[in-house]
Amino acid sequence: MFGIGMPELIIILIIILIIFGAGKLPEIGSGIGKGIKNFKKATRQAQEEIEAPDDEKDDDEDK
Repeated sequence: MFGIGMPELIIILIIILIIFGAGKLPEIGSGIGKGIKNFKKATRQAQEEIEAPDDEKDDDEDK
């Protein structure tokens, strides 16, 4: 994973813990999770909008 091993990940997590504190970590995790969920939803909607006109065009050609 990008050349990052377990020791590097542990050091990064310790630095994050020192900067934000243990109380803020759940809030940060929740915010990141909501952001990822909204991003997936937006990309899914965009993909559906891109595919929808193609479906309507095919329906018009059949008539």
